[in-house]
Amino acid sequence: MASLKPRRKPSWGGLAPYLFIFPWIFGFLVFTLGPLLFSLVISFFDWPIVGKVRFIGLGNYVDMFTKDPLFWKSFWVTIKFAALFVPLNIAVALGLAILLNQKIRGSAIFRTAFYLPSVISGVALAMIWSWVYSGDYGILNYFLSIIGVNGPDWLNSKQWSLVAMVIASLWGQGSMMLIFLAGLKGIPKDLYESVSIDGAGKLRQFFSVTIPMLSPTIIFNLITSIIAAFQQLTLALLLTGGGPLKSTYFYAMYMYENAFKFFKMGYSAANAWFMFLIVLSLTFLVFKSSEAWVFYEGEMKQKSQKKVKSGGRRRSA
Repeated sequence: MASLKPRRKPSWGGLAPYLFIFPWIFGFLVFTLGPLLFSLVISFFDWPIVGKVRFIGLGNYVDMFTKDPLFWKSFWVTIKFAALFVPLNIAVALGLAILLNQKIRGSAIFRTAFYLPSVISGVALAMIWSWVYSGDYGILNYFLSIIGVNGPDWLNSKQWSLVAMVIASLWGQGSMMLIFLAGLKGIPKDLYESVSIDGAGKLRQFFSVTIPMLSPTIIFNLITSIIAAFQQLTLALLLTGGGPLKSTYFYAMYMYENAFKFFKMGYSAANAWFMFLIVLSLTFLVFKSSEAWVFYEGEMKQKSQKKVKSGGRRRSA
């Protein structure tokens, strides 16, 4: 009589990891990848919120480049804003991180104070800056008047409105400051000691040690700043509404109005995909140029080891 083999219990060990990541995968497919692909599809349609949907192929893209002057106007305003905002954002965040990296009393209080603006909602932030920039009772013009400067009407001046947007946007960069601060904490002190023994001053140490060792952090913050510059919407929408004379009419506002003011969802989707390609191209250029200025410690060690080995082989030969 054949022996009866005990039944094996089903093993869930191999399935358990997938069950844990399933909520994230579901959320990514439904709320991220799905809408992303859907926006690409409707960019080839005349897709009003109410009315008949009609396939027009590349019609939205052709109209955007050839028939819509607001497209080029908003794109140029965004480029100017990014050219001012991105380098200033990097410089201010790095400067604050260096100051907060000093060993002084109360540094934790200052870190909290500088980080708080980044968690304030966009609406509250816009209200605060509307009071600051007011031409009649604004605190900024009050301080300028103390030193004898007659401040402009910031939000109603075509010349100063974009500068006002840049300054207001710089106020909430606490997250970037903390990222720089973490990068500064990771720099070995031995490097500063060695270059100081060689006679390097503080300025030389900054450019020879701090900047190279922070370069991976800099490239990360640079890319996030570029993305943030092209997505700027809330401050301009609430403070100026794109004015005066479209001087703060950002590309994100142009895209927003096409979708929710004129109800041209297909045309707005085409606008969004053009912005995606622009940001993708700029990110690619940053990564491509990083080979010349970004320092990765592990890669440099490998290169130095290869040089030592090649030098030893030549000597032995």
